[in-house]
Amino acid sequence: MISSWASGLARHRTGRLLAAMAGVALAVALVAALGSFLTASKATMTQRAVRSVAVDWQAEVQPGADPNAALSLVRTAPGVRSAVPVGFAHTSAFTATVQGSTQTTGPGMLLGIPDGYRTLFPGEIRSLTGRPAGVLLAQQTASNLHAAPGSTVGIRLPGAGVRQVRVDGVVDLPQADSLFQKVGAPTQSQPTAPPDNVILVPAAEFASLTHRATGVTTQIHAARDAALPHDPAAAFTSVTRAAHNLEAKGTGSVLVGDNLGSALDSTRQDALYAQILFLFLGVPGAVLAASLTAAVAGAGGERRRQEQALLRLRGLAPRRIMSLAGLEAALVGVGGGLAGLGIAALTGRLAFGTASFGAGAATWTVWYAVAFVLGAAVAAGAVLVPALRDLRMVTVADSRRTARRTGSPWWMRVGLDFMLLISSWLVFRASSGNQYALVLAPEGVPSISVSYWAFLGPALLWIGAALLLWRLTLLALTRGRPLLARLARPLTSTLAGTTAAVLARRRRTLARSMVLLALAVSFAVSTSVFNSTYKQQAEVDARLTNGADVTVTEPPGAQTAPSAAAALKVSGVHRVEPLQHRFAYVGSDLQDLYGVRPHTIASATSLQDAYFSGGSAQQLMRRLAHRPDNLLVSAETVNDFQLSPGDTVNLRIQDAKTKILRTVPFHYAGIVKEFPTAPKDSFFVANASYVAKATGSNAVGTFLVDTGGSNQKAVAARLRGRLGTSATVTDLTQTRGTVGTSLTSVDLTGLTRIELAFAVLLAAGAGGLVLALGLAERRRTFAITSVLGATRHHLRGMVLTEAIVLAAGGLAGGALIGWALSEMLVKVLTGVFDPPPAALGVPGGYLMLTTAAAVAAVLAAALTGVRRARRPAVEELRDL
Repeated sequence: MISSWASGLARHRTGRLLAAMAGVALAVALVAALGSFLTASKATMTQRAVRSVAVDWQAEVQPGADPNAALSLVRTAPGVRSAVPVGFAHTSAFTATVQGSTQTTGPGMLLGIPDGYRTLFPGEIRSLTGRPAGVLLAQQTASNLHAAPGSTVGIRLPGAGVRQVRVDGVVDLPQADSLFQKVGAPTQSQPTAPPDNVILVPAAEFASLTHRATGVTTQIHAARDAALPHDPAAAFTSVTRAAHNLEAKGTGSVLVGDNLGSALDSTRQDALYAQILFLFLGVPGAVLAASLTAAVAGAGGERRRQEQALLRLRGLAPRRIMSLAGLEAALVGVGGGLAGLGIAALTGRLAFGTASFGAGAATWTVWYAVAFVLGAAVAAGAVLVPALRDLRMVTVADSRRTARRTGSPWWMRVGLDFMLLISSWLVFRASSGNQYALVLAPEGVPSISVSYWAFLGPALLWIGAALLLWRLTLLALTRGRPLLARLARPLTSTLAGTTAAVLARRRRTLARSMVLLALAVSFAVSTSVFNSTYKQQAEVDARLTNGADVTVTEPPGAQTAPSAAAALKVSGVHRVEPLQHRFAYVGSDLQDLYGVRPHTIASATSLQDAYFSGGSAQQLMRRLAHRPDNLLVSAETVNDFQLSPGDTVNLRIQDAKTKILRTVPFHYAGIVKEFPTAPKDSFFVANASYVAKATGSNAVGTFLVDTGGSNQKAVAARLRGRLGTSATVTDLTQTRGTVGTSLTSVDLTGLTRIELAFAVLLAAGAGGLVLALGLAERRRTFAITSVLGATRHHLRGMVLTEAIVLAAGGLAGGALIGWALSEMLVKVLTGVFDPPPAALGVPGGYLMLTTAAAVAAVLAAALTGVRRARRPAVEELRDL
């Protein structure tokens, strides 16, 4: 019996089975792919955080403790691969006489580097010129002293006088911030910037130079090789506990600067955001695929009830009928589940080079198993549960009657759609407030939390908008029959009224299909817009940090005139814009001051309206040009000093000649939130000509170099070759890797690439599969219509009219829902964007592809239905 039933299903219900399997396969593939990718991404984040750290631990030997005992303690700590001592000495000045001119710097640091240090920690020191060993000057120090390999530099040490050394090379210290950290101090107490003046000498020479000097400390720099968990949060906890254990064993002899823990601390927040994105962007896709499966199964619900009634009339027990329904559910679940796993593996192989998406064998196996079980549950819910309900509630007599529901659904009567939309708006207002944090990861604290209730806003919007579209569709099909008849007349001629009546009679089925298509389209729109906006803002963040395509930064104190821009116009450079950088006191607060040329600054860099408040970027630049003493101030300063537009702001700026602070009056003209090369906190933007006149110097701090958005690396290399060590050259490609979060480093495109592909398939499936199955189930209706005199032209027009109504309503509703979801997602996930976007990024090409796929699927289903309607009516009725 069971084998015969299975054979009959395969022969006569092939389309229905394959369509249901397709829905299950999409759900299984999406969950397996996204879950595996998420796990692999977390592992990648951990690995990159580990690789980003040059020195894992900096254990500072405390006063009175034995450095040798501390070194032994660190070396024997579990998980430590190697450890070496490094000497630190504070200096009062460095001096150098070059070509008869003596240069003297301010306070600095002298480091004693042991043999083999650069081999153990290759990322800490980067050679620029000269020998890689011996006495090495930091790049900024070499620029300040006008020194080069072969120069003699004097080191003034407190308590030891001046010691002379001969320079062997010039180096860069890429991780100077962590190297010169204040070990054991909280983040807010760390130095705002590393020292500008640094000299590195061999450990033996350091001991000789610092004999009798004060202000000398020893740090133990350690590299760890302990295996860490793949999850950044778990890895952070492991490393932090190990560092605390070392301090406890040292009983106060060492304080540990946990660089590795700090890197993992920020990474764990990014990992949690990746998990949030998985939920925000992945779960709707899985729900949509499950809904598609349910719709496909529901399209044959009437026929299934008739088949059950026939089996009951022939004496088959309810338990046996349920076993047959279970067999169909098993075929759908197993077939769709295996197909989905195959699709997931193929997606991983094509997009990422491996079926596991880079995850470990155990991890991706678990995700594949979870996805398969989910697919089985979807199949049971779509096929078995309705069959069980019908068996218990529908009699044989009921199955022979075609019941027509005339009343409104219960949710329409109570206004559930409006209640959901209002609730969504309230949750959104609460979760997007200024004081709201979606992810809370207190620095240094192992616990990390997510306010998952923020998911409620988009979820309620998605469901409420779908129900509202359902309500509007039913209303339009019920009250809009005259309009439908006019629209159908070009395709159906004399049967236009009949076509409108058929659409009104099938309004519930058509509304369900339209809502399903709209949800699929909204999923594609919201996912693609979010991805496009994220990539847009990642580029904006990099450009803000670097300033332009290429940036040339002059050393502090250099008196470089704006005319020096001419020397920077190497091949590939379109424009060079000078930017003044000074420091100014407002009250007792020291802030950065940037002097710009208002008419030309926007030609070399990007100024967005979102960077300013109180006017657009163009308007505020015009204010600076119209009144040179106008000043743009940060919001924090405006609040602290209770400024109003037009108020006088007195800044104290150093005079270029006398080096004395002088008071310069400005007028508050607007708020600046972000500015190229500026820090994240407080700063000022003023007219460069006014600053030059007030201070007696037009010296430039930075040159912004525009390359037209291309060849940044090549142009930067040419400028480095021309300038040598006299200035620092950075390019946009270099800054992207520096400022991007670890979430960016694993490339969010990998996540959305999966979802965008499935979104197209879901849109096509929602538009085509349900319509095709619905038309197949109406073959009897078409046959009877043909017998009553309808021609093939009439039948084709009826089918195409229904397809057009479905496609137009579904695409329009999906676009509106997708736009609303995109706005809400971007606002709720503000922590992912830095800075917040001024406008959403719209991927026109992808949206056109999604629209074309949905339209093509609907059109294909309609044409298939038309082709089936061409069969002679007598044959069709005999088969049915």
